[in-house]
Amino acid sequence: MTPTVQLCVDVGSTYTKVAAVDVDNGKLLAQATHHTTADSDVLDGIEAASKSVSDQIGASYELGRPLLCSSAGGGLRLGVVGNEPLVTATAAHRAGLSAGAKVVSVIAGELFDEDFDALARAELDVLLLAGGTDGGDATVLLTHAQQFAEAAARRAQLRVPVVMAGNAAVADEVAAHLAPHVADVGCVDNVLPRIGQLNPAPARHALREAFLRHVIAGKKLSASAEFAEMVRAATPDTVLTAVELLADGYGEIEGCGDLVVVDVGGATTDVYSVLTPDAELSGPRREVAGTAWRSRTVEGDLGLRHSAVGVVEAAHAEGLLDPTRDQGLAEAAQWRSTRPSWLPDDTQQAAIDLRLTELAIMVAMRRHARGERIGGPQTPLRGGKNLRAVELIVGSGGVLRNRPEGAAILARAAMSDNAGGYPLPDSARTVVDSAYVLGAAGLLVKDHPKAALTLMREHLWP
Repeated sequence: MTPTVQLCVDVGSTYTKVAAVDVDNGKLLAQATHHTTADSDVLDGIEAASKSVSDQIGASYELGRPLLCSSAGGGLRLGVVGNEPLVTATAAHRAGLSAGAKVVSVIAGELFDEDFDALARAELDVLLLAGGTDGGDATVLLTHAQQFAEAAARRAQLRVPVVMAGNAAVADEVAAHLAPHVADVGCVDNVLPRIGQLNPAPARHALREAFLRHVIAGKKLSASAEFAEMVRAATPDTVLTAVELLADGYGEIEGCGDLVVVDVGGATTDVYSVLTPDAELSGPRREVAGTAWRSRTVEGDLGLRHSAVGVVEAAHAEGLLDPTRDQGLAEAAQWRSTRPSWLPDDTQQAAIDLRLTELAIMVAMRRHARGERIGGPQTPLRGGKNLRAVELIVGSGGVLRNRPEGAAILARAAMSDNAGGYPLPDSARTVVDSAYVLGAAGLLVKDHPKAALTLMREHLWP
């Protein structure tokens, strides 16, 4: 019997990565990378990297239809509208992040024309509308739906798909207000059915479907419908799916338990975590917007190229810079911010990239674990996390993967930040995803969960 090999493709804004996985045993057979050809047709880069992988494995395998995830073209840009900034808007914001979205605008409460002008400028792909607990007062949610419908009738930029994940009792009325004026309306279960009970899964699924139906085609990344047909999800959503499987296990294969993944990219640093629910935080003292025990945060000011300046500014604000060691770091970051595809060509420049990576991890981990300030810089932190029981910390990103010092940088940044303001892991193992298996595993979860978990266990948790 000919082994079946699945090609797993991650189309990023800068690079397209292809991995070939034997789905019978979860073995990684080959990998290749190619610059993402968004300026012509992304299929060109996919085909080039796929051919390289095919050449590596030879003709003795049966290749399955490629599976794709994508963050090219900016990924999924999401706007959130909720009743209150610290309750339903916060809950919807967390659900949007878990779906792989880049949340570009969050508004709540009484809305005015300037709020809709800001939403229009944010260049939304999808709007997530939330509000009220099930059985509660739906007045604000209905008002928001009517206001958004009127705004979309006047502003073409707001005629985007809408996912309604609010008070279920008025779903039909909300849809009736919106349907004539937006691209599509999908009503799903409430993201916050009761105070303190966060229910992100239905909204996450609906946002994924909206991304596939409307966003991928709308990015015009390919002239062929084949690309949209192959894409399964936004890349961050795919990675979170893999992270959940690695934590939980499948069948007779055990998971690793609580874990954290930190991915340092050119424009953002993303942190994913899967944690065991804390009984105290799920009880009377629970977070009113619910605690996201499976979550992702995106730090849009922490990247090694586009937002390198933000890394230095954030590190300065956190008191992490060493006046001697980091002299000239701000200038180096500014230089990098205008050269997104530049790669270091000597040890000094590589050391600067490593330092920026270390700082990005420390700041991103602090923000993820300490919580969010949804309502503004003076509002209290919400949704903090206790990382003491974390068993595994995985680092991802080109600098960590390609530099021999990457593993040590990850361990120091994630395990030694005693001034971070959150409980550090007691005894976690740290590992770099040097084979880039998280994206491939996430794509395999639906059809080949055992192979996906075996792949990750071999490379990340042997």
